[in-house]
Amino acid sequence: MGKDVLGLLVGTALAFAGWFGGFGAFLLVAALGALGFAAGRFLEHGGDLRDLLVSRERGRR
Repeated sequence: MGKDVLGLLVGTALAFAGWFGGFGAFLLVAALGALGFAAGRFLEHGGDLRDLLVSRERGRR
């Protein structure tokens, strides 16, 4: 799945959460999405917790 399609799906999920659940649901979905992204990146690339806090470009320098 391409990043454009993934972005479309995430945007759609956030839009539905905002429309039907209000701003609180929008923030909850956004926060859980960020947590899921961090967990998926950690599992895919391995490493320690510092890898989640440091961007790839900063780590290469």
